[in-house]
Amino acid sequence: MKRKLNLDEFLVFDGAMGTMLQSYGMKAGEIPERYNLERAEVIAGIHSAYIEAGAQVLTTNTFNANRFKLAGSGLNLAAVIRTAVEIARWTAKDNEEILVALDIGPLGQLMEPYGTLSFDEAYEAFAEQIRAGAAAGADLILIETMSDLYEAKAAILAARENADLPVFCTMTFQEDGRTLTGADPLTVVNVLQSLGVTALGINCSLGPKEVLPLVREMLRFAQVPVLVQPNAGLPQLVGEDMVFQITPADFAAYGREMAAAGVRILGGCCGTTPAHIKALKNMLADLKPVAIKAPRLTAASSGTTTVPLGGPVKIIGERINPNGKRRLQKALREGELDYLLREAVDQQDNGAHILDLNVGLPEIDEKAVMVKAVKEIQGVVNLPLQIDSVTPEVIEAAVRIYNGRPIINSVNGEAKSMAALLPIVKKYGCLVVALTLDEHGIPKTAEERLAIAERIIKTAAEYGIPKEDIIVDCLVLTASAQQQEVQETVKALRLVKEKLGVKTTLGVSNVSFGLPARDLLNRTFLAAALAAGLDAPIMNPLDAEMRATVKAFNVLWNHDRDGQEFIATYAGLEDKAGKKAEDQAKAQSEAERKELTKIVLAGLKEEAAKAVRALLKEEDGLAIVDRYLIPALDRVGDGYEKGELFLPQLIQAAETVKRAFAVIKEDLEKNKTAAVGKGKIVIATVKGDVHDIGKNIVKILLENYGFEVYDLGKDVPIEHIVEKVKQAEAPLVGLSALMTTTVKNMEETIKALRHHCPQAKIMVGGAVLNADYAQKIGADFYGKDAREAVKIAERVFQEKNSPAEAENNLTAGDLI
Repeated sequence: MKRKLNLDEFLVFDGAMGTMLQSYGMKAGEIPERYNLERAEVIAGIHSAYIEAGAQVLTTNTFNANRFKLAGSGLNLAAVIRTAVEIARWTAKDNEEILVALDIGPLGQLMEPYGTLSFDEAYEAFAEQIRAGAAAGADLILIETMSDLYEAKAAILAARENADLPVFCTMTFQEDGRTLTGADPLTVVNVLQSLGVTALGINCSLGPKEVLPLVREMLRFAQVPVLVQPNAGLPQLVGEDMVFQITPADFAAYGREMAAAGVRILGGCCGTTPAHIKALKNMLADLKPVAIKAPRLTAASSGTTTVPLGGPVKIIGERINPNGKRRLQKALREGELDYLLREAVDQQDNGAHILDLNVGLPEIDEKAVMVKAVKEIQGVVNLPLQIDSVTPEVIEAAVRIYNGRPIINSVNGEAKSMAALLPIVKKYGCLVVALTLDEHGIPKTAEERLAIAERIIKTAAEYGIPKEDIIVDCLVLTASAQQQEVQETVKALRLVKEKLGVKTTLGVSNVSFGLPARDLLNRTFLAAALAAGLDAPIMNPLDAEMRATVKAFNVLWNHDRDGQEFIATYAGLEDKAGKKAEDQAKAQSEAERKELTKIVLAGLKEEAAKAVRALLKEEDGLAIVDRYLIPALDRVGDGYEKGELFLPQLIQAAETVKRAFAVIKEDLEKNKTAAVGKGKIVIATVKGDVHDIGKNIVKILLENYGFEVYDLGKDVPIEHIVEKVKQAEAPLVGLSALMTTTVKNMEETIKALRHHCPQAKIMVGGAVLNADYAQKIGADFYGKDAREAVKIAERVFQEKNSPAEAENNLTAGDLI
């Protein structure tokens, strides 16, 4: 019997299954899901305790039940999931208020482009879990602890396509207010709710106090109920145990504050017990849920960045479109996607906010090229994409694997166009450009174009698509052939804004086709269109004068408050004259360095290889490493630390340097020169811990800074780590743990290394650690992230290679 989900009232989830299993004696390294098959009474007892505490949702013991995490365990995935649902259902018995949530955790793999797991592989793994859980009788699907928005999208699509159940999805955030892969709360909300989830929110991450500001930010934009399941604080070392120190009373008080702010669904994650849930339930007894009041946004998102339309003008870059561009046509025919990547990077660097992507040529496989181009471009720029094609099949393939919330370009007023495109818009939660034309062509009058826009908006509403998801294009005709219609476009634009209240776009440069002084016509028309209500011109962002028109308009229309951006761009312009002749050689050298740095920053692997080959004709390979590659990586690392760049850019830059290193190594081997290498490092996730995403990221960065890394994998026995450190004579060891139950194993590993490998320095990292605890278990260094691990490695090897110099630079304060 399926239970009814009522989100008009508060809904209380249970707490931490892992924490409770530990209280029942689960050891470090044990697979929690094994208890479903071998100790079902323990799982039932935990569920019963949460029911008695007042929980209305029981979360199945299936967090790790996927093909990757159960590999080699001997457990049958379908049996594990089926039994978990049956235990929860049996425990709830006939209580119609108790719902069973199929728990879906992350797969434990890095996704493309900074990992090897493809979107389709992730989808299939999630679909396998969801089919089993739905068949067993789960009431809803809980996708939780997601740190990668792309992985969350794969899970949501798998849930919606393989079951007819409500879908809840929660992300986990870091102290910087972003997910591991860089998404902020607005981006998370914009993407998840567009995909049709029933509820969204935050779990795990931090304690309730720390997540509260993130929750408030989500509530500003969420159109669906918000779910929050924080930890009981951050774990602290008490004696030899890791203890969560937020009391049930404090946990409940923060829960009440969240509920008063607008959260409707609450529960607990790591460290929370039935006592926490009971206190929370009691604290909510006299409250009523707050009505959802967040405004609807017209906003496109990449995996890390959201661009709302309205207010300051947003530029849609037009340069990745083969129409009339012979060089781009050649690149597409030859499969030379680096040309597209360079265009994407150049447009981003010159102020584009969104990139239009069109690869339509009759002689190529447009669908295959579009999918590949989307994957590659979203790996090198942070900007949202506008998927531009006349073929619905191509559009659907692209938006399906897109990381974020894209714009579809475009639908028009023909019935067959709307029937083909609007279901795709709805299913994948996209924005869509609506062209004011139909089977009769482009109307001559503004009023006729308005009528078509109204028809598209009305039809879209029948598909469940709100007008905020529609961007109307009143269509620009050429002044050379249809001079009168230029004014009609501007008039139609004004009518659409006044009558329909939707966001607008135009392909501005069409107006000047066939005429001289096109730039002059383009920017004059742009100014007129902006004044009439144009929100997002499709234009060439490399055109400095067009950009200047946009910046000037933003000042004059009060979008650029106090003219800050305008002043920053144009103040002192008269002082930027050309360089003197004697400085030109130096300027050229600096330009080359900046170009290679830009290539690394952009993650253009093949261009990096070409640039290094060119430099090798004049410079030594090791000099290129020191003068160009390492400084470029340092610049990326600095941007990462400042919050200006995110994990995807960090990894892409590292992989680009790796490609450059490969060219240099080939040259060094050919010329019998010393190899590139700074020193040996052994890294491992300790015994009992099956999480290794963080360790894998550390490996990528260390290798691309020139270190030789021996990666022993996850769940590594102590003796194996000691043996490898002795064999390699490695001066540095990196240990990782993400589970409170395995930190003890990390401490034992450190003791063994101290005894058998006293020369080795030890750095540790992982979500359950902090600097104080790292020091208490005997580590030399605490690496809070991959960038910090590189800094530690450089200090250690500086000390090893130049003891006297390092002694002056490395103090006790640098340790831990």
